[in-house]
Amino acid sequence: MSNQMDDYDDAPSGRRVEPHRGVMILVFGILGFVVCVIFGIVAWVMGKSDLDKMKRGVMDREGETLTKVGYILGMVATILAVVGIIFYVVVIVLILGWGAAANK
Repeated sequence: MSNQMDDYDDAPSGRRVEPHRGVMILVFGILGFVVCVIFGIVAWVMGKSDLDKMKRGVMDREGETLTKVGYILGMVATILAVVGIIFYVVVIVLILGWGAAANK
């Protein structure tokens, strides 16, 4: 019984490499903006891992561009979410502080 990875051979040296997950990482990066930041975090982590594997030559480099774009989208979505959360916390603290000062 043959595994799907066993049939994959893209390395110039003739050794077998893992297929890329560029499309999935790109979709997760986009979903990080549109749906939930968790997808952005997943895209960031998976993208970093896969780009490292591509540099070492153990993963197909054909999906490198898709992986990079998904990785960057995941980073940006995560950073924007963190900045947004910090902004909202600061606004709530200021509003509560002003409310407490006005009630004195």
